[in-house]
Amino acid sequence: MLRIGVLGCGSIAGTLSNTFNAMDSVEAYAVASRDAKKAEEFAKKYGYKRSYGSYEDLVKDEDVDLVYVATPHSRHYEDMRLCIENGRPVICEKSFTINAKEARKIAELAWEKNVYTAEAIWTRYMPSRKLINDVIESGVIGDIDMLTANLSYPISDKKRIVDPELAGGALLDVGVYGINFAMMCFGNDITDIDSFVEMTDSGVDGRESISIHFAEGRIAVLTHSIYSRSDRQGVLYGNKGYAIIENINNPQSIRIYDTEDNLKEEIKVPPQISGYEYEFLEAAERIEAGENESASMPLDESIRVMEVMDRLRKTWDLVYPKEK
Repeated sequence: MLRIGVLGCGSIAGTLSNTFNAMDSVEAYAVASRDAKKAEEFAKKYGYKRSYGSYEDLVKDEDVDLVYVATPHSRHYEDMRLCIENGRPVICEKSFTINAKEARKIAELAWEKNVYTAEAIWTRYMPSRKLINDVIESGVIGDIDMLTANLSYPISDKKRIVDPELAGGALLDVGVYGINFAMMCFGNDITDIDSFVEMTDSGVDGRESISIHFAEGRIAVLTHSIYSRSDRQGVLYGNKGYAIIENINNPQSIRIYDTEDNLKEEIKVPPQISGYEYEFLEAAERIEAGENESASMPLDESIRVMEVMDRLRKTWDLVYPKEK
């Protein structure tokens, strides 16, 4: 039984807690907040055995087998570092850090201390990833030269989304899914990136379109926004047809069409608890095997994703206060 400690008591922590309680192999063991009362109330609501009023106290609890960092982007580096330095395996909410420099430092520390460390970009771990890869590799839609993907939610009213101090903006919150989708499908041999962005009044990115050019002439066109609700579809375009992935943020199905728009096949994604469980199932296996990183989302790949986002922010002149 993997005993989980959670840093932070936000909405994602609640969803994760329900997932833990539905799993046989993990236990919702401890939760921490900088507000001890908030942690105590959260623990009672979700059945945690222990609650702490500081992150330091939780990571020093020898009974915690794995820590989940569910804090804002701006805290990810410090919170992961705290876990690793105390020998606690850690899974961190996306985006992994606020920039590639921080990501490299975390990776180096994890390798040095031999402590399991992974980014919780759940689409990397889900069974849907293999299903999508199988479609690509099967050749059923032929040679794929382009994909499109979008992910937008009306979330501009949330402080963490628009606050530069918390490394807010569309890119690190929803854009990370589009970028990961593109890299999962086309790899990481990127030759060029173009983009257009519209900034919020607070100075972070509110909506953007991104074109990523890959080796062999493949292009991914991505759109993200914090103002509107999009259909969240990903579409792969080939010379024999196309495939529509329903919801790149948590794929539900893959519909395959021929060049005459005839539906040839629909592949359903298997039922799941929430989709988050796969991160923890893999972590348990890797930790048991003495491994210090994920097979589904290696640390080098987390760094590469952060490098793409750094490159975009540089062209947008978007620098977080923490980076100054």
